[in-house]
Amino acid sequence: MEAGMLCCPRQRQVLFLFMFGGVSLAGSGFGQYSVTEETERGSFVVNLAKDLGLGDQELVSRGARVVSDNKQHLLLDPHSGDLLTNEKLDREKLCGLTEPCLLYFQILMDNPFQIYRAELRVRDINDHSPMFRDKETVLKILENTAEGTAFRLERAEDSDGGLNGIQSYIINPNPFFHIKISDSDEGMIYPELVLDKALDREKQHELSLTLTALDGGSPPRSGTTTIRIVILDINDNAPQFSQTMYETQAPENSPVGSLIAKVSAGDIDSGVNADISYSFFDASEDIRETFQINPFSGEIVLIVLLDYELVKSYKINIQAMDGGGLTATCTVLVEVLDINDNPPELIMSSLSNHVAENSPETVLAVFRIKDRDSGENGKMHCYIQDNLPFLLKPSVENFYILMTEGGLDRESQAEYNITITVTDLGTPRLKTQHNITVTVSDVNDNAPAFSQTTYTLRVRENNSPALHIGTSAGRCSGPEGHFPGHLVDVSGTGTLSQSYQYEVCLRGGSGTSEFKFLKPIIPNIQAQDSGGHSEENPTFRNSFGFNLQ
Repeated sequence: MEAGMLCCPRQRQVLFLFMFGGVSLAGSGFGQYSVTEETERGSFVVNLAKDLGLGDQELVSRGARVVSDNKQHLLLDPHSGDLLTNEKLDREKLCGLTEPCLLYFQILMDNPFQIYRAELRVRDINDHSPMFRDKETVLKILENTAEGTAFRLERAEDSDGGLNGIQSYIINPNPFFHIKISDSDEGMIYPELVLDKALDREKQHELSLTLTALDGGSPPRSGTTTIRIVILDINDNAPQFSQTMYETQAPENSPVGSLIAKVSAGDIDSGVNADISYSFFDASEDIRETFQINPFSGEIVLIVLLDYELVKSYKINIQAMDGGGLTATCTVLVEVLDINDNPPELIMSSLSNHVAENSPETVLAVFRIKDRDSGENGKMHCYIQDNLPFLLKPSVENFYILMTEGGLDRESQAEYNITITVTDLGTPRLKTQHNITVTVSDVNDNAPAFSQTTYTLRVRENNSPALHIGTSAGRCSGPEGHFPGHLVDVSGTGTLSQSYQYEVCLRGGSGTSEFKFLKPIIPNIQAQDSGGHSEENPTFRNSFGFNLQ
């Protein structure tokens, strides 16, 4: 089938915009789409670009992606804007008997950051037939049973839902019985066999009828079972339970083998007609796999662990049968009590571990938290450490945004370790932690500088070649310009005719041999050359053979 033809009409919702330091978060009403189950992978669902009113290639430029809690059932082609199925969807596996079958997902976009919530309805096709648990059911009826008496029969099961589920029951034509359809308090129908004509065991010991269940598909599918009716001699009294409804509670952490309830029935007959056995009646596979009943004592025990998050209550029908085949039924209601057995979950949608220093408020991570428990056990608190230059801001649908509080300084701290903690409010409190390391990248925001602006070096006359004069260290700044902050050795390669004392400042960049004699000092000798004024601060370019290394 063409999945693209099944997109439900959807009203455009008004977007609600939340601003967090330059990041826009959009929350809207649910976008509603649909697809028929069992369509092939890659089937078209909707063109999101058109549906959201976005321009060409906007989904690409904004990094649009599809996010869901569990398995990724959909994929987005950002170039075409088409939302496609990522696999063949089986409605029965995804939702069981729940109708409608809805899969929730979100579409995330950046620049600005937006969250668009949507749901996909998986529409059922009639791909399952009704099935009875047993191929044959034996029904024992007393020969003096009054006309009009109804006998409830076990219903069939159909994995399909809605109109494709079971809609009616029929029985083959016969002079003794007809089928009556009744509604249960669970919203399902079940068949009852109604006696139209009195039975006579001396004339007929048994009857065999065919019960057929029909679903509402087009054409309808069907399933059958045989009802074998055994006509009994009179057993005057049927069993009677002490109460028709039993109610009990069981914590979800109850160990296997725990006693859940005990039912009891009595029969005022004697002999084999008073012997009573207990069994489940019209019980689903889930009940039979969870509980076990002792056929002699009526004790119901647990055979697997309960899970409140999967099933919150059970309704168990119990049948008591005496030795003559007469029966009675009662119901046991089991309420599962929630305990705090699920820690919170943190689902990361996007993460960036690097940020440039001096950047304004920047989004580092977008994530969602969830807790499968209920009530106080499912309420959550999310936080990070104090005294960090980061903010944790809540968004819609339990989404959170981790962002910088402002510009960071790499020279002060180049790396941060952030721990995101999610704790619930249950007893005992459970928590989940997620660690993120953020690296601050450098930008060129500091000029080099000398540790001092002048250096005084002394050298004697008649010195040897390659004489070491002195060392300047640090970073130089001032009117003569900047010099890189590394060690510079100054050595002589010639001979000076006099002994002078100079204040020397390096000029230019790294690797140059140019420096400036700021202030000559001539001890014990008067200046002979009136043209050589020491305060003129002459600049020499290797005129005395100095090298900078």
